[in-house]
Amino acid sequence: MGRVVVRLDLGSMRLESDPSFKFRCVENCGKCCCELDIPLTDEDVERIEELGYSAWEFVDYDKAFYRGDEFLGYALKKRPFDDCCVFLDPETKRCRIYDHRPLACRLYPFVFIRDGRFLEVSIRDEKECPGVGAPDGDQMSLRFLLDNYGDVIADCRRKWKKGG
Repeated sequence: MGRVVVRLDLGSMRLESDPSFKFRCVENCGKCCCELDIPLTDEDVERIEELGYSAWEFVDYDKAFYRGDEFLGYALKKRPFDDCCVFLDPETKRCRIYDHRPLACRLYPFVFIRDGRFLEVSIRDEKECPGVGAPDGDQMSLRFLLDNYGDVIADCRRKWKKGG
């Protein structure tokens, strides 16, 4: 899936990370908003609908995501004039729903995979995201992970403790 940059023990919260890896989202880049198809979870759809949007405004029912036979969800709609996300402001290149954006948007450019008691964080599209390897970027410390993905890590810990 890509290069593993972090391996986190969900029990002890000990972290092994690639010390050479740094990341900082390049503000107003919008590259991922235009070049990726974003899968929506049911929770994503509910959260965005709570903002007053109708699912028909932002769900692309013609694009579906599957893992094997399992249906995962539909894609976030793109605008026809520039093929960018419907929530990306074309002038400012800022997300209109940033605090409520889909999980896939929050995680990008990372992929989180739980393997038993470990959570591995890989980098995908390493050459496509200008924030990967940014000289002023953050190292993948436990503090960085908890500040940015604490809810995802907590969910992985809950599932691991339940044996799921």
